[in-house]
Amino acid sequence: MPCLLIYGDTGMGKTKIVRKFERDHPPKFSQITGVDHRPVVVVQVPSEPIERDLYRELLASMGAPTMTGGTLAREKDICRSLLRTVGAKMIILDEVNGMLAGTFRQQRIFLNAIRFLANDLRIPLVCAGTDLARQALLTDAQLAERFEAFHLKPWQNDAAFAGLLKSFERILPLREASDLVSAEARERIHKLTSGVTARIFRLIETAAEDAVRSGKERLDAESFGDNLVLPLVSMTQTVRRRGRRVPQPVGV
Repeated sequence: MPCLLIYGDTGMGKTKIVRKFERDHPPKFSQITGVDHRPVVVVQVPSEPIERDLYRELLASMGAPTMTGGTLAREKDICRSLLRTVGAKMIILDEVNGMLAGTFRQQRIFLNAIRFLANDLRIPLVCAGTDLARQALLTDAQLAERFEAFHLKPWQNDAAFAGLLKSFERILPLREASDLVSAEARERIHKLTSGVTARIFRLIETAAEDAVRSGKERLDAESFGDNLVLPLVSMTQTVRRRGRRVPQPVGV
């Protein structure tokens, strides 16, 4: 069964994509069987790659009560049975790079659990995370062969980026028409955000608030001066100027 890995830098919108897909495929309650049919089951990978915690997260996402005192094998069997009962057609594991927080042995056991779910249930498995997630999956030859990788790259200053900024122009709650697609405005926005989606949203939101406070009521290239730099962007630029690698926080 084909599987998919979505990976990219923090802030590129991986989790938002996952949640949007989940909303588009909501559970449906059957009056006949009394079962919530869940075509898509989404879980966030536990902070430590513990196999039991993975099964418990899956059970919780399906509305099952928390188990206490059961054996690992018992929880595993219940999880498999319930996934079939709710008619799961896809499992999505978000923040899968969290598995790297464990020891090498824990990582191997966790990867084996993922492979088992894919083999046993014969349904697509989608993993989302940073590039570390891709590296982790590549350490398992069988999983690496099965997963197709899709890289969410930072925005480039091109036509697609201009289209994104144009969409902002249409929804900004400002009294005057904004100009975000001029060459100068695009260049400034891209430079301040490095093309990271979450930073773009925060920067434009901050600039819009400033435009309202100042009475300007529109955004243009001048709205994105050096005095309007978000803390994360400012720290990123400072670290890069010093030639150090920028740490990536856990997030979107």
